[in-house]
Amino acid sequence: MGRSRINSGLAEDLLIELDRDAGVPLHRQIEASIRASIRAGRLRAGASLPPTRTLAAGLGVSRGVVVEAYQQLVAEGYLASRSGGYTQVAETMPQTVAGAGSAASTATSMAASTAGSTAQQAARSVGFRIDFGYGRTDVSQFPRAAWLRSVRTVLTTTPNDRFAYLDGRGVPELRQALCDYLNRVRGTLAVPGNVVVCNGYGQGVALLIQVLARRGARRIALEDPSSRDDARVLAAAAGLDVVGIPVGPDGVRVDALDLADADALVLTPSHQWPTGGVLSATARAEVIRWARRRGAIVIEDDYDAEYRYDRSPVGAMQGLAPEHVVYCGTASKTLAPGLRLGWMVVPPQLVADVAAAKLLADRGSSVIDQLTFADFLTRGEFDRHLRRMRPVYRRRRDALLDALRTHLPDLRPAGIAAGQHVVAWLPPDLDEAAVVAAAARHGLGIQGVGPFRIAGAGPGGLIFGYAILSESAIAEGVAMLATAIREVRGS
Repeated sequence: MGRSRINSGLAEDLLIELDRDAGVPLHRQIEASIRASIRAGRLRAGASLPPTRTLAAGLGVSRGVVVEAYQQLVAEGYLASRSGGYTQVAETMPQTVAGAGSAASTATSMAASTAGSTAQQAARSVGFRIDFGYGRTDVSQFPRAAWLRSVRTVLTTTPNDRFAYLDGRGVPELRQALCDYLNRVRGTLAVPGNVVVCNGYGQGVALLIQVLARRGARRIALEDPSSRDDARVLAAAAGLDVVGIPVGPDGVRVDALDLADADALVLTPSHQWPTGGVLSATARAEVIRWARRRGAIVIEDDYDAEYRYDRSPVGAMQGLAPEHVVYCGTASKTLAPGLRLGWMVVPPQLVADVAAAKLLADRGSSVIDQLTFADFLTRGEFDRHLRRMRPVYRRRRDALLDALRTHLPDLRPAGIAAGQHVVAWLPPDLDEAAVVAAAARHGLGIQGVGPFRIAGAGPGGLIFGYAILSESAIAEGVAMLATAIREVRGS
């Protein structure tokens, strides 16, 4: 019997997978998914579930399907509902959960941004009329009013002792809020004691590489192509050998892992940077088997996981093997890079060393910023901000794809279903470097894929960052690129 295709849907703030070919009623599947999350500890007592309309829209089902699922779980004692308020996870679990809860506790007790330098990206914009630079987010959309409310709450309610020096993991309030959010939305198995707050992904991966090198790591594997910043540079500076693992249409080629002889692997499995491939469930399982065989560490950069437009969600790899995977996240692409807020869910055997490295680096991140973000998360403002921004970026993505179809139909877009950039592969007759140079002469900033390759070989492609461009600027920029390409072709 063939395997049925999984059609999954993700509400903005709750991870639920639906198999529409399973022959099981959808409300039963929703019940089972929420029940399993509660039993596993991913949804803790008192956590609010999304409104039925929001969840139904995200899953592509009728509101009645979600209402029926919620009502059943209320009847079983897993959820509590009150008139005019959110449905919440019950404070007291049904008796049948006790055994499962113990198992979940055992599992969770084992458990413990992104590509592109901001300075380099800012520098690139100088001199270009339109710049498709990657790795930028629209900071003009920063939710100032909501953030200010959280700042005021922190300054008026925080006990005095929170403003003293803390341990290297970060303030407890933020570590708990991050666990609640990541377990609910990304399917992690995170506990507050294994979370380390850092100043963005760059510092986080630097701390990890330092710790791994001191613990005897000799070689680190990176996706090829991958970012030239962060891990590649830091690993070389720490004396580690760097080896590239080829990337295919669906992410890193796991068949090449054993040949790499690496002690650690840096992955962007949810949206490979820059190609946009999504690592399949089978490939993820093989990566985990590889890590267990070698006793290796997988550094999961959850790049662009929040911005999905046309594809089903995939949970974080950390939830599959919290003892071998470090989950890395950041607010740089969702809120603003200037916040310098990042976080890691670290395997328990590495937490103490990573926290000590963080203290040695800077004595800890800003307490006020951490507490503000904790309040922002807990009040649901982060979820609301993402819900507001997804359609904004989707419209810009659509404008880019429309312009490419109109002006450059022989370019092949890839990685279009998520993120804030698109890669377009060039036909064989076009030289990548020549196209980039011609575009610059016309006042258009764009980068090729070639400089981000480790082995140096591969097809030519262009990286279109669209997050900070208006739809009209995107269309104009593609038209300018078409003129530059005609120049390259001599027509």
